Amino acid sequence: MTATRRSRATAVSRTGRALAAAGLLAASLAAAGTAIAQAFPAKPVRIIVTFSAGGAADFTARVVAERLTDLWKQQVLVENRIGAGGNIGVEAVVRSPADGHTLLLASSAQPINVALYPKLPFDLFKDLSPIALVTVSPMALAVHPRVKEADLRSFTANMRANPGKLSYATCGIATSHHFAFELYKFQAKLNALHIPYRGCAAAVADAVGGQVDTVMSSLNTLLPHQASGRLRVLAVTSRNRSPSAPEVPTFRESGVPELKGYESSVYYGFMAPAGTPPDVVARIEADLRKVMALPEVAQKVGGGGLEVAFASGTEMMAVMRTDADQLRRIVEFAGIKPE
Repeated sequence: MTATRRSRATAVSRTGRALAAAGLLAASLAAAGTAIAQAFPAKPVRIIVTFSAGGAADFTARVVAERLTDLWKQQVLVENRIGAGGNIGVEAVVRSPADGHTLLLASSAQPINVALYPKLPFDLFKDLSPIALVTVSPMALAVHPRVKEADLRSFTANMRANPGKLSYATCGIATSHHFAFELYKFQAKLNALHIPYRGCAAAVADAVGGQVDTVMSSLNTLLPHQASGRLRVLAVTSRNRSPSAPEVPTFRESGVPELKGYESSVYYGFMAPAGTPPDVVARIEADLRKVMALPEVAQKVGGGGLEVAFASGTEMMAVMRTDADQLRRIVEFAGIKPE
């Protein structure tokens, strides 16, 4: 064999060995990732909820925690960390080990905070990994029976004819309900006075009592009063009609051209600290999908005034980024400040 041929043969041999080594490395890494996912969870899992016990976020977390405990054969605990508009709880998750054993019950409140607070001690989109959206709480606009307009189109026309004369109640400053009405005002170029309450129950009670004519609240808080004739629900804020009230149209269906793309929802899902192994994130997402597909879970969620609305981590991130961008415009438009 000539020197040239020997050199080529040696090079081919080295390349073959390098490729083989790379293949073995890739296989070993894949096996290691699978082993990590299969070993998860190795200890109890915490779900941090940034709202107090009893609300829709806490309810979602506890329904899911119960089923994951059964599935994983490990205790899944719910811990309520409230304060600073939910930022204290988020920061606690960001600072936790990135191993999947501490999760955040995230919600539409997180993009609101991104838009509302000039500086946060974390970056929502860099310091957390989205896992999945699981439930949604539809919102709706309702009026007292003395309001003569029967639908959102005529209601909008009346607001335009009387700028600044109408007032509306919501569940509080910088809540999803507040932003939902401000988005309506922003898109339809309307003017109305905001009356914030400390929670949806108080806002709805005053609407029922006639102290205010208009209220934006969670749909489940309004439906009993529509059934009794004490309120009239004009439209839901979600993209599609709610199974809880299929007869109520969406804002998109109002016939107001500016509202063709209107959509606003209160949603809940799960996130983990950034750096959590992808196999663990994939395992949690797959198990959440299994849990939310259970008929008994859908029934329980519906009984709590929520709807199952599963979406992947990728879809969740897209929704939250879009919301944050849109909400920044609403904050500037309405001059909203955190309490």
